[in-house]
Amino acid sequence: MSDHISENLFDLFTRDLADLSATVIETPQGQRISYGDLIVLTGQMANALAGLGLKPGDRVAAQVEKSVQALILYLATVRAGRVFLPLNTGYTPTEIDYFVGDAEPAIFVCDPAAAADLQATADRAGARLVTLDAAGRGSLTDAAAAASPDFATVPRQGDDLAALLYTSGTTGRSKGAMLTHGNLVSNTLALRQAWRYSADDVLIHALPIFHTHGLFVATNITLFSGASMIFLPKFDGGQVMDLMPRATVLMGVPTFYTRLLQDARLDRDATAGMRLFVSGSAPLLAETHREWQARTGHAILERYGMTETNMNSSNPYDGDRIAGTVGLPLPGVEIIVTDPETGAELAQDEIGMVEVRGPNVFQGYWRMPEKTAAELRDNGFFITGDLGKIDPRGYLHIVGRGKDLIITGGYNVYPKEIETEIDAIDGVVESAVIGLPHGDFGEAVTAVVVPAAGADLSESAILSALSGRLAKFKQPKRVIFAPELPRNTMGKVQKNLLRAEHDALFR
Repeated sequence: MSDHISENLFDLFTRDLADLSATVIETPQGQRISYGDLIVLTGQMANALAGLGLKPGDRVAAQVEKSVQALILYLATVRAGRVFLPLNTGYTPTEIDYFVGDAEPAIFVCDPAAAADLQATADRAGARLVTLDAAGRGSLTDAAAAASPDFATVPRQGDDLAALLYTSGTTGRSKGAMLTHGNLVSNTLALRQAWRYSADDVLIHALPIFHTHGLFVATNITLFSGASMIFLPKFDGGQVMDLMPRATVLMGVPTFYTRLLQDARLDRDATAGMRLFVSGSAPLLAETHREWQARTGHAILERYGMTETNMNSSNPYDGDRIAGTVGLPLPGVEIIVTDPETGAELAQDEIGMVEVRGPNVFQGYWRMPEKTAAELRDNGFFITGDLGKIDPRGYLHIVGRGKDLIITGGYNVYPKEIETEIDAIDGVVESAVIGLPHGDFGEAVTAVVVPAAGADLSESAILSALSGRLAKFKQPKRVIFAPELPRNTMGKVQKNLLRAEHDALFR
């Protein structure tokens, strides 16, 4: 694009706004913010950031509770040509010390209650510490309230950075994924098309906003469609049920759906006005998919993405939404499956490494050129670390993470295949299959099973149920029962914690 046309995400969504008086954000307390208000509030916040001495390209780190002001901070940062770095509210000061030290933001926004603990971290990184609480109050909003709303959006090119998001590192140090204005905008437009989003949509926004799903997918698609969102501080099943008659879309993680299924009010009438239920961030159990469809008449739309690429594929809006798959590549996105050893592309239905190429793929890892070179090929394909296959209809199936692959007695075992069999056994809620160190086999296939309340399950019962269904080398050597599986804030099962906990089982 030519130099005089800005590709700043903020410029692009405000350029085509038809109705500035339309509501974009509504809170449970009844606060309503119009698109016109949003332009004023982000202008004030952008001026406050500039007043703190920020230059375009500087990072703004934020570990703050979800609030309307926190969302305005994201948009104002992007509008001002700065780079937004959201941090999980669950991170400890030690973890924050690493992220802030690595990213070297010019400003670090935190909760006033945590300021004393985090001041030293900010000082070490050379960042100004400012505050913002869950109610949207603090030194940052005080500065914004006193600032002028007139702000000329800083022109950006498509390959200028808009955000820096750290991957939830399950192995080694967490890496900062560099996301550009072009990455975010292209993905938003692809999703708007794929999910038939329009100004008539009302989203129930119950996701956290320190993560791709809640920050970019849910928010950007709303903004670029001129739609509105009911902005909840967190997921509350009863509250979501109450709001459904006024909404059209819910985006969630699998836990949202399993909890809503526990509400006796959930039926076809309760969801009659809804047009779309989206699930992502962790695999949706096929059982949840079936039960949801039986109760509501709606098929949950499962999609697949990651911090480095935003969204890659989605089950179709019109067409079969197949449980256990993550659908077809989004418009403009290419997905291939390759041999993990050679990188050669594999045939249909062969399991290998999932690779992705498209305008959604990030620029690389912050200050980690060697990691970038290892995961981003010269031909533009990103090696996702996920194992999967593409079926004859073109649907992508994810079978596990590369690092979750179990090599036992020289055979490759994909945990997902075994988990699917175990999960189908009566009385099993869910399972996680891991490899544990074993003197003879290298790794021993081990199942951690969560039984349903009152279920009469034993290790021998599960093993005998699997014996005719799986090759001998795939069968678990041991079955461990647990009340629940460890998960991170986005609902992903943390197999690294299970491996650490049971490391000595066969030693």
